This record gives sequence, structure tokens and C-alpha cells, in this order.
Amino acid sequence: MRAGLLNSSRSALRSSHHANGLRPRCVARSLATVITKSSHGYQPDIQSRTPPYPKLLKRLHEVRRVLGPERQLTLAEKILYSHLDNVEESLLSSTDNGLNIRGRANLKLKPDRVAMQDASAQMALLQFMTCNLPSTAVPASIHCDHMIVGERGADVDLPESIKGNKEVFDFLESAAKKYGIEFWPPGAGIIHQTVLENYSAPGLMMLGTDSHTPNAGGLGAIAIGVGGADAVDALVDAPWELKAPKVLGVRLEGELNGWASPKDVILYLAGKLTVRGGTGFIIEYHGPGVDSLSCTGMATIANMGAEAGATTSLFPFSERHVPYLESTGRSSIALQAQTIASATPLQNLLRADKDAQYDEVITIDLSTLEPHVNGPHTPDLSTPLSKFAEAVKTNQWPTKVSAGLIGSCTNSSYQDMARAENLVKQASSAGLTPTVPFYVTPGSEQIRATLERDETLNTFVDVGGVVLANACGPCIGQWKRTDGVEKGDDNAIFTSFNRNFRGRNDGNPDTMNFLASPEIVTAMSYAGSTTFNPMTDALTNAKGEEFRFSPPTGAELPPSGFEIGKPEFLPSSGAPIPSTPVIVSPTSDRLALLDPFPPFPHNDLSGLRVLYKVTGKCTTDTISAAGPWLKYKGHLPNISANTLITAINAATGEVNIAYDIDGSTSGIPELAQKWKDQGLEWLVVAEHNYGEGSAREHAALQPRYLGGRVILAKSFARIHETNLKKQGVVPLTFENEADYDLITACDEVSTIGLFDVLTNRGQGSVSLKLTRRATGEEVVIKTRHTMSEDQCGFVLAGSALNVLARMQRS
Repeated sequence: MRAGLLNSSRSALRSSHHANGLRPRCVARSLATVITKSSHGYQPDIQSRTPPYPKLLKRLHEVRRVLGPERQLTLAEKILYSHLDNVEESLLSSTDNGLNIRGRANLKLKPDRVAMQDASAQMALLQFMTCNLPSTAVPASIHCDHMIVGERGADVDLPESIKGNKEVFDFLESAAKKYGIEFWPPGAGIIHQTVLENYSAPGLMMLGTDSHTPNAGGLGAIAIGVGGADAVDALVDAPWELKAPKVLGVRLEGELNGWASPKDVILYLAGKLTVRGGTGFIIEYHGPGVDSLSCTGMATIANMGAEAGATTSLFPFSERHVPYLESTGRSSIALQAQTIASATPLQNLLRADKDAQYDEVITIDLSTLEPHVNGPHTPDLSTPLSKFAEAVKTNQWPTKVSAGLIGSCTNSSYQDMARAENLVKQASSAGLTPTVPFYVTPGSEQIRATLERDETLNTFVDVGGVVLANACGPCIGQWKRTDGVEKGDDNAIFTSFNRNFRGRNDGNPDTMNFLASPEIVTAMSYAGSTTFNPMTDALTNAKGEEFRFSPPTGAELPPSGFEIGKPEFLPSSGAPIPSTPVIVSPTSDRLALLDPFPPFPHNDLSGLRVLYKVTGKCTTDTISAAGPWLKYKGHLPNISANTLITAINAATGEVNIAYDIDGSTSGIPELAQKWKDQGLEWLVVAEHNYGEGSAREHAALQPRYLGGRVILAKSFARIHETNLKKQGVVPLTFENEADYDLITACDEVSTIGLFDVLTNRGQGSVSLKLTRRATGEEVVIKTRHTMSEDQCGFVLAGSALNVLARMQRS
């Protein structure tokens, strides 16, 4: 099945290498990893993928000395604090001498590793290149997963996507070779699954340019989603700053049974916390129920903590980690982790202290947990399966399922697929096939190859399933539907994805995406009805016989071990080749080198205009849409044309309709560009959780590029608020949320005290003087800010990148 795909896709890449004078990767290359003929395929350089345990234990000892040996620490605190650049500076400054660290300290951290997906890696590398360093300071990897379309199946979609994105992939691969970054080519797998299989490890700290980087927390790592500018901090060996998170303890008791799966743990928790309930927290799982979960099940739970706004999610070392590490070729890491996890409490880096205190605690009894369905249009609208049919009728949601999709970075493990296969086999024995299109996305080439060997993929294909490329595809908007559903058609899909914002998957705002486990999605695909409950309801086959599913079963790990897959999908070297030219055409409409943003003026801002007042949810999808716009991720001027194009006008309810001072209308980015050309700077006014969703720094870069200086909101999502500061945009929140109602589009705004705050290292407050366009009346609006000393420096310099570039020059 894969031969045609591999031949055509690799020939596309080979031809691009010859055209640019680069050696074909599959003919000759210098590898940090060596391909062998062993039963497990190639042997990676495990040393470079092992957390620096001696260094971390030494730093933990320093933390104990500073805070006192009697201080009981959570696991999150142990790993975070063990990565501090300067323990005393971070833990004792503005914390009552270390008594109140959480929520107050500005932690300056040195992560161990950086991972980047292809869409966000473009801007991260363009920023890194301006620092003129010969190589990255920490190990890093690039994963080509976001720019591959899901439509007709991997054999067709992958080579076409490689051809269509040739210029971008050439840039990424050439930059990776030059700077010593491991490059996983298109088709190798989704970043988070690949990281879990290769890089994540207990005690590791990693930054990833994707909001679901916390997936690695299932294997005991502190893995945080960030924007590209944050990733550059680590890549150039500058301390990365994080406001010390609070810690939400989730105690797990009992054991999952029947239809309940790890996905249901986080679907339930997301409903309880809401999309912003985890903001400012690390979610730390503990309790006797932890050891009942598989390693990949823990990863699924950690992955979707992003849907509650959490900084990251984390599991303690578990004996269930050992077989996973061993089966993925990391036995030496498993042995070291076991040794550390069994050490005395003072030296136990991988488990919380016995009496560690959490800021909040939620208890979940796994034994009584039932499957949940979340959605539509938001991942925190959680409904128990037993009540979902009633919810469908009450809310008048579609009663028919139009498609079922399993896989994605959240649920694409061997165990996920094995349990779904079990249900397919049950239905096939009764003569049933799915009644709607059924799509399967393996998480990595390793998973795909193993599923192919074990005949699992054949089981899906034999009943009409379409196996998509090992990539994000439909989960992030790269889905070209061929089932007749058009834009504007009301329809319901069931997916095992993690995010379901309006229009996210297929560009149709009327598609309702209901999130569920792969098992529930599979069952729903057979029923074709949103009111079907596979735990209680029956289906009827062509003979008129009733059929009921039994609870699914499936192996946690492949009994015969993992297949490594095709060598064409293995990563390139992690050793830099400085002579490699980075390929960026000056006439490209896909890639553009960056010009630095100008510094902040030596005074407060005046004459700002309100470009747009947004009502309702304003996610990073809203601010910088994905889908067809992914092709411009490396070209800031071009992608800026999508800025806020799905934002709702608070005054009129219109989408992407902005009003100029003279009453004329245009799209939002068009008006922003017009004002920029006129020398007018502007601000946006918004409601709660502004910037929720992906770690999409373009949502901060684009407003800055178009002349945006301030975002005034009721609250911000963590990643986006940081991204704004890194690009020199000032995020402010209302001191009194009712003041939101005082502002209208085109009102004039001046800042009061902002320049003093910036020059006084974050000390002080900022107010806004609002002059109403309609009446000329002046109103002072009090605001809050969260800018630290370093972040004030970013804004003053024009961007964090300007600061880093200046540091490297000096």
C-alpha cells in the first residue's frame, strides 16, 4: 500500500535537493542516528535524548538548600526548579523570601530541548537566524506534520502535499542541517506522538512551538507550549521566563473499566474546569489510579490539559512508563528513572513529596467514570454519554453523523487503534460496516508500520476506512471533504481530536465537532446517529438481526514490538553543517526574512484608535486562521491579510466588518493596513480568554506588523499573552470589566503611566484615557498588567528578538 506513496514522495524531495545543490537525504548523509538491521530498526543517540539527571539532581539539592529541607514540593515544582538558571534569584525575589513562590515568582529557566512543528518552525527559525549563531544551544527537532492535507488517503495526499509545500520543506531542512536540528520529514508523524516515542522522558523540561506540547507530560516531562520567540530563548541559551504556576492536583482513584478510556478523564475534567479554569496552573496527576493507566493514556490526558488553559500537565514516574521506554528503545533511560524514583524523598526528582500541598485538588474516581462527549464548538461543553441523546434533542443538534475521524496527536497510539479495531471486528462479524465516511490517522510512521504489520490497518480499510497520512490533517483544518458536505451545511462529526472550535476542521462554521474517545467515535460511525449509545443500544444488520457492541479491548503495546517503518522517514542528523545555505528566495510568497520592529517611543502612547471591539470567543484561530493560510506561515506580510477575519463586531454582530472614522467599511486587516499606511497605531478590545487555543505566535506578530500596540481584554490565555509581550504588544486587562461597555470602534485612546511602568521594570499601573468619537467625552479606564522586568525590556526594545539580537552582538 505504501510503496507508491514512498517512491513518489521521496522522489519529490530528492528532486528538490538536487535542484538546490543539497545531497539527497536517503542517498548519503551524516547521521546522529545510525540505521541498523536490528529487529528494532535504527539506533538513536540515546545520550543526547537522556535528561541531564546528574545536573538536575545537583540543582534539586540547591533548591532544597535555599528553601529548606523540610519544604514539601510537588512534582511540578521539583522539575521546574531543577531547571532554574539561578535558584536564589528566581525563588527568593518578590516571594517573601521563598514563602510564596507560586503565582508570584518569575522563574528563569533553562529547558533541555526544543521541538517545533513545520508551520510554527518557519517563523521560529526566521527569528533564530537573526541572532547569527552557528548552531542551537540545546538539542532541537523539526516535525513536518501540519502542512499535509487529509483528503483521499496517504498514498495520494502525502506526495501532493510535499509537492505543494516544497519551498517550505526545503527551507526547513536546509536550516535544520545548517544549525544542527533533527529534521523529521513529512510523513514521519505528528510532532507530539513522535516526541513521546523519541524525546520525552521523566524529569525532562522541553519547550514546543505547539499548544499540545504537554502531551509529553504523560511520560513525566515538563513540556510547555510556547510561541516561536520563546523557543528562540532556549535555542540561543537565554533563560526562558515563566510566572511560577500554581499547581492543581488531580487525584485519581480506582481503575477505568468497560467503555471508559483515558480520553474520558480529560473530557470530564475540561468540563469541570472550563477553557480558562486551568490558566496559571500546572495540572499534576497523582494518587493510586495513576498506575492503572498506560503511558500513552497518560499522554492523551496531558495533551488536552491545553483545552483548560493549563500551563502544562504532568504525571509522576510510573512503572507503566518502563515498558513504553523499553519498547521505544530507551531502556537506559527507564533504568535511570527507576533508580531516581526509588530514592529517598530529598533526592526523588520524579515523584512529589509525600505531604506536598496543592493549590486546589480535584478527585476523580476512575471506576465510576463513564464516557463523555464534548462540544460542539468548544472543548469544555462536556456531556456524559448516558445523557448525550437527550442533549442532542434539547439543543436541536443534528441527529445524523456525517463523518467519524480517529487518530490525531491526542489519540493515535497503538492501544487507541487496537481498541477501535476490536470494535470494527465485532461489527464485521455481524455483517455491519460504517454508515458514514470513516477516517484513520496514525500518529507516526512507527505506529503506522506496526499497525500495518499487525493487520490493523487492513481491518479498517476492509470496511471502507480511509487511512490518512501520519500528520495532523483534519484536526487542524487540513481536511478537504469529499463527502458532499458544503460550507453552510449543518452537520455533525465525531472525532478523537482535542480541539473543536467553530470552522476549525473543514472551514465550515456549521460543522459541529463532537470530541470523544476513538472507541466512541468508531461506534458512532457505525450507527450514523448522534443519539446512539453503544453501551446500551443495538444496531440492526441486513438480516434484521440485532447487534450490540461489547466493551472494547486492546493491547497496551504491540506484542511483537514496534516496527520502525520506512528509513526514508527517519530524522536527519543533529550535527550542524555550517556551510549549508539556508534556502529563502527573495521573490517567494511563502517565506520572507524578518525586519526588526521599531523600539517603543520615549513617552506614553497617544492617538491610538480602537480598530475593532470583539465580542464572544476570540481564539488564535480567530486572530490568525489556519487551513489555507498555513502556506503563509513563513511570510508575515502575506499571512497578515487574515488578521481577525472571523472576529465578531461587538456593535453590529457582523464578522470581519470594520468601520473607519468616516463610516466606510472594510475587512479588519484592510482597515489595519490602511491605518498603518496613514501612520495611525491602534488597539483591539476583547472579552475573556483572548487568544485561547493554539500556540500561534502569528496571532501576536500580525497585529504588531499591522500597527497594533495594545490589546485590552477582560482576560488572556497564557501563551498568547506571553506572545504579545515578546512581539512588543502590550496586553492589558480591565480593572473593572464593566468598562468594556464604554468603548466603541474608532474611539481614541492614550496611555497613562505605561512608559513609567516599562522604564520602572514593571512597577506601577497603567490607565487609558478614552476620548469617545461620537461625543468627544473623555473617560479614564483603569487597567492591570502582568509585565515582568524582562518583558518590559522586550516592549521597550520593540520585541524580544531585538533584545536577543543585541545580546548576541555584544
